[in-house]
Amino acid sequence: MASSTEINRRVVITCAVTGAGDTVGKHPAIPVTPEQIADAAIEAASAGAAVAHIHVRDPGTGKPSRDPALYREVMERIRASGTDVIVNLTAGMGGDLVIGPDHDPARFGPGTDLVGAEARAAHVAELLPEICTLDCGSLNFGDGSLVYVSTPDMLRRQAAIIQRLGVKPELEIFDTGNLWFAKRMLDEGLLDAPPLFQFCMGIPWGLPPEPRMMLALRDMLPAGSVWAGFGIGRMQMPMAAQAVLLGGNVRVGLEDNLYLDRGVHASNGSLVDRAVTIVEALGSHVAGPAEAREILGLPVPRR
Repeated sequence: MASSTEINRRVVITCAVTGAGDTVGKHPAIPVTPEQIADAAIEAASAGAAVAHIHVRDPGTGKPSRDPALYREVMERIRASGTDVIVNLTAGMGGDLVIGPDHDPARFGPGTDLVGAEARAAHVAELLPEICTLDCGSLNFGDGSLVYVSTPDMLRRQAAIIQRLGVKPELEIFDTGNLWFAKRMLDEGLLDAPPLFQFCMGIPWGLPPEPRMMLALRDMLPAGSVWAGFGIGRMQMPMAAQAVLLGGNVRVGLEDNLYLDRGVHASNGSLVDRAVTIVEALGSHVAGPAEAREILGLPVPRR
């Protein structure tokens, strides 16, 4: 793997295939059912993604879900296909807090889904994916009154659960303080080396999707870290290129961006195709799943 100050010559591409955002109806083919989500992961892997980052949705409504049975069906379908792709399950669901009106802010609004560390990791404990996410701090999530809640106490408990399960946490960094606290958890022994970081850029009001910000984050990393970065919307591909140039890996997918070009809806496969083109145009190599496991510090899976 390239050092943190050199262009990355072996790049792991992750595809975030659906997410939990309000994107159903804004795109003609957002994956919703377990079959659609599994097919999207397989499509992304065929295009060159070594990792599929997976949320699940209620098949009837398209709304985000935490149902372990839905995650199980997605994973079983991927495995039954014979596709070798590293599965990265979100463990961030259950942190949504909609603050009530100004005269009664404790009367939490519709859309609130706030649970503790064990509930957020229940599907991880049941299914044991190779990777799961750990969102490393709270955030004002866009305009309005939605706050994503992930307190230090919650994070320490969730990190300990994930470590005990032997699953690799991908440390989601939405702001600079998130990275500061993730480094504290590493010092406290709650994270195993090498730590794996994901810079999540462009989500209001977290990290702005700017090259100098990604550079600053890269320079704050602990020695030996593995990292990736992504931007949302039209900044998806610029941030992909920037990550490779700074020594990192890449994430693309419909969770973060619905368009391939202006007015042209993307698929997960087409976004991965474009990321592959960018990586190879920079003179780098796209890692397959086996090589990605070595880069990310994952054990060889048992067959």
